[in-house]
Amino acid sequence: MSSARKRKLLQLSMSGALAGVVWAIAPPADARITQLTITSQTAAFGGVSFPGVGTYQNLVGTASGEVDPNDPLNAIITDIALAPRNARGMVEYSMDFSIFVPTDPSKGNHTLLYDVVNRGRMSIPAFNIGSSGNNPGDGFLETQGYTLVFSGWEGDITSGIKITLPVAHNPDGSEITGRVRSEYILNDAPASTVDITARPVYESVSTSNAGATLTQRVHQDDPKEAIDNSQWAFADCSSTPFPGVPDPTKVCLNGNFDTNHIYELVYTAKNPTVAGLGFAATRDFISFLRNSNGAGKGNGIGNGNGNCKPGNSSGNGKGSGATCPPTGASPANPLGDSIQNAIIYGSSQSGRWIRTFIELGFNQDENRHQVVEGAIPHKASNRGAFNVRFAQPTRLSGTQHTEKQFPGAESSQSWGVSHDSIAGITAGQLDRCRSTGSCPKIFATETDTEYWQAYMALNTTDSFGVHDLQIPPEVRIYHFAGTQHGGGSPTALPGTVPNTPGNCQLPTNPNPFIPAQRALLVALQEWVVNGTEPPPSMYSTLAAGSLAPASAIVAPYVPAVNFTVAGLAAQKFYLDRGPAFNVADISGVMAEPPVAGGAYSVLMPAVDSDGNDVDGLRDVFMQVPLGTYTGWNPRKAGFSEGDSCDLTGGYIPFFRTLADRNAANDPRPSLEERYPTHADYVAKVTAAANSLVAQRLLLPQDAALAISQANAASIP
Repeated sequence: MSSARKRKLLQLSMSGALAGVVWAIAPPADARITQLTITSQTAAFGGVSFPGVGTYQNLVGTASGEVDPNDPLNAIITDIALAPRNARGMVEYSMDFSIFVPTDPSKGNHTLLYDVVNRGRMSIPAFNIGSSGNNPGDGFLETQGYTLVFSGWEGDITSGIKITLPVAHNPDGSEITGRVRSEYILNDAPASTVDITARPVYESVSTSNAGATLTQRVHQDDPKEAIDNSQWAFADCSSTPFPGVPDPTKVCLNGNFDTNHIYELVYTAKNPTVAGLGFAATRDFISFLRNSNGAGKGNGIGNGNGNCKPGNSSGNGKGSGATCPPTGASPANPLGDSIQNAIIYGSSQSGRWIRTFIELGFNQDENRHQVVEGAIPHKASNRGAFNVRFAQPTRLSGTQHTEKQFPGAESSQSWGVSHDSIAGITAGQLDRCRSTGSCPKIFATETDTEYWQAYMALNTTDSFGVHDLQIPPEVRIYHFAGTQHGGGSPTALPGTVPNTPGNCQLPTNPNPFIPAQRALLVALQEWVVNGTEPPPSMYSTLAAGSLAPASAIVAPYVPAVNFTVAGLAAQKFYLDRGPAFNVADISGVMAEPPVAGGAYSVLMPAVDSDGNDVDGLRDVFMQVPLGTYTGWNPRKAGFSEGDSCDLTGGYIPFFRTLADRNAANDPRPSLEERYPTHADYVAKVTAAANSLVAQRLLLPQDAALAISQANAASIP
């Protein structure tokens, strides 16, 4: 069948005939995606037509699959050997998916952009400025022509795009039990009852709390104070006073959990899911959409299990014409042959998931095809607890105040090979994909918060902060200077002061990173498709003198109390999680609680006299500042005052006049001193925006937006 004929059939299939269609194979010989059910097929975004591409269709449904537990690529999944198997000896799963595809795929850019959903929520629509719900905003991604794909990987959520995972059992069929550690921090209001872990929970083996411990402390580094077992229960007290209604999925505290403490529970749980199966499911779904379960045109990268011919792999992982044979009958691919390349994107939790995905070798499918050619792990200086027994993927991975001792920051944190003498590990994030030629091109994009709260400097320096590390040629690192983990709104007028979070002392940092991300996505796609070299990495280094000890960072003016800047920085310690835990892979079975060992260096981006970063990708807000933009924000009284509002940055606006700032004893020049006239301010913004465009760090349309906003702002 000709390519034109295939495209025509695909367009016809998207005219409304797909809804409710079930595609399955029976019986597959060596299947991955075994069934695809499209439950909804609609015109996306209300039928909006995007320039050069046209309208989009949204396909929603479920995909079922199975993996071979004996394949070496899958054997790394914790407890895969203890998962139930079907009649073919395979381990099964089922996941939700959503696909946005051009109605006429020939008008797209033939690049699949896969969004690793964050706790079931889509992150990548934020690339469209002004988007919300079914409103595509400025339609940036659609005008670029991407096919957008989302599927479930996380089993410990009850809403959004999720996956159904099998429960592991002992070889004799009995329940697996083990020690689990859970943490509770209330940032809104006191509560009598909390879920024992994120729902669906790892329930306690009993409603008796004998053998379990609950502790409390105000600050992260305070001693843990034991709460007598008579004062708490595995129970629900939301409707019935303490001791409440016995419930192995909930924890009730006499007198309530308050907002001023960190509570930590260690108990015995049962029935762990095979959480790492989400990696294989994602790998196989992307591979299916571009290779039809191995029958397509993917990049052959080695003979692996003998299913395909060796390819002459180059450093970027692309094979030299090698293809793998079909694995038997397969569900129909709704994208046909329209996909030529794939990029994976993940933000925060899902960015850490991408790093783990690559490190564990999942960028190679069972036919030894490369899965994605490009990756953007955004706001992800660590990995995560995605492949351990009793995994809790929703947890953070070692911030200053919240969930500090949960896995994710283990060595190696470096992309290239490095030696960690504290952990006794010599490794790098790309070791496995390097060995198979399957490494993608990587844009690691970070905010200030990753430095202050997630050990970002250990991605680029040795454990003791003495030497810069070499960054591999497949990797670019971009530090969005002066931004916070959540980012600011690209549509807010400059000078707008955001609200102060209820548990913090400073207004939220308004500096947006989305404009820079849009430009970098264009650059990555050009690198993947055309081989066009992207802008060089931009981050703080020891050699440049732009990386400094946290104790040396001076904030010139901070209207906050009872804190120290250095005290807001996260300090990494080696954590011994027992002999059944694989530190380098963050896999296996953890002993709880961990035992702290040696300390690592604490380095932060150096700042100027305004308190703003001197290095990194310095956007218009950094080059033409209206205040101090930080990656940290101190917690206020009643919320562990003086600790960090984790994942939250701060904003300290400049005073408008010299008289105002002198009255406040602020050494930073005022707005009227910096920008004598409104025209002067607009001219400086224009120059900065145009310079960023010339460096391919800002798109022309986003430079125009920045300039128009400067014109509309009341500055000085």
